[in-house]
Amino acid sequence: MGYMQCELEIEHNKLTQWNWMVTKPWNLVLGKHTDIGAFTYINAAQGVTICDDVQIGSHCSIYSVSTIDGKLGPVVIKKNGRVGTHTTIMPNVTIGENAIVGAHSFVTCNIPDNEMWWGIPASFRRIV
Repeated sequence: MGYMQCELEIEHNKLTQWNWMVTKPWNLVLGKHTDIGAFTYINAAQGVTICDDVQIGSHCSIYSVSTIDGKLGPVVIKKNGRVGTHTTIMPNVTIGENAIVGAHSFVTCNIPDNEMWWGIPASFRRIV
């Protein structure tokens, strides 16, 4: 796994050299010093912004479009956000600055800055 830069070229629906994939990468904004784990899938059809210094674990799914329930909207993970392995983030969600999402969580609503959430669905656990 390596650190990604804004200039990284990502091909539509093809694995990167770090083994993660993006649908519609032209709608992805990727900050500096971002670490995305292997086998993570990002659906950026409605826009996904991953800010500087974000860490995303392996096997995560980030959806700006859900074909199951028809929801859609941009996803934003703010500066220094942390997303644990095997987490799913649904459309129209913002993960706040310095926020932490525990492993195996299902995120359906916004997570404020400086809070830790986890679970199915993810819920507030404590201030960080």
